[in-house]
Formats: sequence, C-alpha cells, structure tokens
Amino acid sequence: MSDFLPPSVQAVLPNIIQLIYLLATGVFIMGIKRLGSPATARSGNQMAALGMFIGVVVTLFDQQIISYELIIAGIVVGSAIGTFAAKKVEMTAMPEMVAIFNGFGGGASALVAWGEFVRVGDPAMLASQDLVTIGLSILIGSITFTGSFIAFGKLKGFISGNPVTFPGQNFFNALLTIGTLVLVGWLTYDPSNQLVFWLIFGIALLLGILTVMPIGGADMPVVISLLNSYSGIAASMAGFVINNNLLIISGALVGAAGLILTNIMCKAMNRSLGNVLFGAFGGSDSSGSGPATDTDKTVRETTADDVAIQCTYANKVIIVPGYGLAVAQAQHVLKEVADKLEQKGVEVKYGIHPVAGRMPGHMNVLLAEADVPYDQLYDMEQINPDFKSTDVVLIIGANDVVNPTAKTEPGSPIYGMPIMNVADAERTIVFKRSLSPGFAGIDNPLFYKESNQMFFGDAKDSLQAITQSLNEV
Repeated sequence: MSDFLPPSVQAVLPNIIQLIYLLATGVFIMGIKRLGSPATARSGNQMAALGMFIGVVVTLFDQQIISYELIIAGIVVGSAIGTFAAKKVEMTAMPEMVAIFNGFGGGASALVAWGEFVRVGDPAMLASQDLVTIGLSILIGSITFTGSFIAFGKLKGFISGNPVTFPGQNFFNALLTIGTLVLVGWLTYDPSNQLVFWLIFGIALLLGILTVMPIGGADMPVVISLLNSYSGIAASMAGFVINNNLLIISGALVGAAGLILTNIMCKAMNRSLGNVLFGAFGGSDSSGSGPATDTDKTVRETTADDVAIQCTYANKVIIVPGYGLAVAQAQHVLKEVADKLEQKGVEVKYGIHPVAGRMPGHMNVLLAEADVPYDQLYDMEQINPDFKSTDVVLIIGANDVVNPTAKTEPGSPIYGMPIMNVADAERTIVFKRSLSPGFAGIDNPLFYKESNQMFFGDAKDSLQAITQSLNEV
C-alpha cells in the first residue's frame, strides 16, 4: 500500500509509523487523564477517541490489511452508525449502550486472535507465547462478548433481572474455567489440533452466559464495570497477538481502569467481588426485610405546593438523584427547580452515590446534560457531613442508596453498604411512583419516618408541578 510513496519516504516509513503510534498513545493517555474531572471530561473523551482513530488508521495502512478505499469506506460507514447511535440513544439507555460496546470490544479482540491463528496457515509456526496470547484473547474476549449481551438483555428487560441459577452452578462454572485454561495449554502444546481451538471458543462463549445470568439487576453497575475491564484485557491480549504496542497500552489502561472502578463500586456496596459474581444477589428473592406490604406502616404524603413552600423557606436543600430521575428524563426540569430555589436565596447541592443509577458516573453525565454546575456535585463522602445542617433533602428516584437498613439491620442483604445519610437532615422528601422496593428488592424504613414525606408520581410531572408552585410562592 505504501508503494505510491517516494523511495526516500519509504526508507524512513517504519520510524514514522512508530512515531505516529507514540503520538496516538500520548493523545490517548492525555484524554484518559482529562476524564478525571467533569469539567474536562468532554474534551478528554474526544482526545481519547482521536488517539484511537489515529492508531486504527495507521495500523490498517502499516499492516497493509485492506485497501485504502475500503479503509475510507469503513470510516464513513462506521462514523455514520456511531453518530446516529450516539444522537439517538436516550440517557436512560446509556448503560445498555456501554454493555453493547463492551461486548463488541471483547468480540473484536477474539476475532483478531482468530484471524491471526488462521492467517499463518500452519499454527505450528506460531511461537508458544503467541499461542498462549491467542488462547487467552479468545477466552477473555468471548466471555466479554456473551456476558455483555446478557447484561444488555437484563438491563433492557429482555432477560429477567433476577438471578438465574441452578444447583452446583458455581462449581460448574469453575470447572469450565479450569477446563478452558487447560485447553489453552493443550493448544500451545499441539496447535495443529483444530478441535481444541474451537472448544476454547465454544466454552468461553458459554462461560460468558453462565457467569452473568446468576447476577441480579442490583449488581449490574459492577458487572458492567468488570466487563469493561475484561474488554480492555482482551484488547491488550490482542495487541500481543499482532505485536501492536498501542493496542497493548490502551487495552491495559482500560483493563486497569475497569478493575479499579470495579473495586470502588464493590467498596461502595460493602461487598466483595466474589459475592457479586457468585452471591446471586439483587433479584426479587433478595427479600431481606421484605417488600413494602406491611399495612401497619404509614407514610406521610405531600403535594407540590407543600414541597415548594418547604424548599422556599429552607436555607439549604440537597438533591439526591437516582435511576428514577433518568427514567423520567427529569434532569432539565430538576435544573429549573434548582434555579428557582437559588433565585430565592436557597443553597442547592447535589449528592451523588457511587452506585447511583445503572452505571458508574451515570448521574454525573445526566446532570451535566442539563448544565448543572460541576461545583454543585458532591460525592457521598463529601456530602454526608452536610446533611445534619440541611433543611430539606429531595430524594428523586433513589431508594437503596438512602436505605437506613444498611446501617441498622445486620441481616439485611445491603447491611454495611455506605449510604447517603439523608436521615440526618431535618426533612426528607422522597419522589417515587409507589412504595415498591428498589433494585435490591428490600423495603426502605426511611419512607415511614416522621421526618419524611412521600411525593408519589412520575418524577418529571412532580418536578414540573413544583416549578409552577414556586412561581406562586
């Protein structure tokens, strides 16, 4: 493909390509660094995408994989599909989209390994380390592929969000995992045995299904983060397969970032990764304190006018958003309410729990879309001390992350999970459609406290009603 270049350029072309790889790696790393702050996240995302784009283009030219006409056609078609998907996907569907991306990433890594295995013609010509990386890339990539699509199905509702288990499932999964690793070793010893290669592929695809099916909907944020890590590790393995440093580095960064985030998420839920993967927690069977069916319990219902009056005469209001806010697409109306309160001299802050929503950072992105100032967003550790001096807390579509059971009932499935200390505030108002339990499937005693009021209904409709009431206060 480089035949059209002058001989003088062709002589230094390998060095130029390596320099471009170095440039792409640098841009990618700088982009990831900028993702650390909401203020620079947008440009960071664009920089990381640019780095990967440069890497993909130079790889295709360098490896002379396909003609430049097909490369340009692929860029145009792929960009059109990506732009359309990004424009059309709703904020509530972002977790599903990320799950799909993880699956495609894992599948692509497995296909790269498969392609390299086929390309050489005689696998016996491959070095042992190459065969090991091919086997591991196929194993991790295939698990990521099917596991991500199962996660997508659970989030989308195509598959039950409850844990799907059978007796001896953990032992069976462990047996399959060990068996697949043995097969990778066998492939390295006897690469001409095509049956072993296809067995690794098939069992890994099955493992992806069997490892995600037993995980309940409440744990999906952790699973998505873990699958993101898997896709990075698989990409890094694929980089070793085709000897591409950019893929190795970027895959390792994504894999490490995913593992760190998974660890943070597990700590935020006070659970081990093993408990998430093998605990079968998060479905309707995780009853703990049982759903809200006790008719002896009473709640205090409120109205839009009452909420508007309470907030108007408050000094400080903290908003705790949850997935219900995203479902209702109420972030813009919420911003209107906050603006009106600030115009009346009320201090407004937002408290974000690490597992709020269905994906890490989901709430931050949602609020950023509504132009909520970054300096009003506070992590759980930052905002918890503030609740004692807060007049009103508006809890919108959040349930498990404000459930006092996590502190008071040792037998509860969420016992020990750090929560937002909203009960310390003078008044809490919960926006909810009903008293039904959240993802964890357990009742919330906060609903029945004297200091709490329930505002039933769709979050967007409720906030719009409050906006109108604020105009009259």
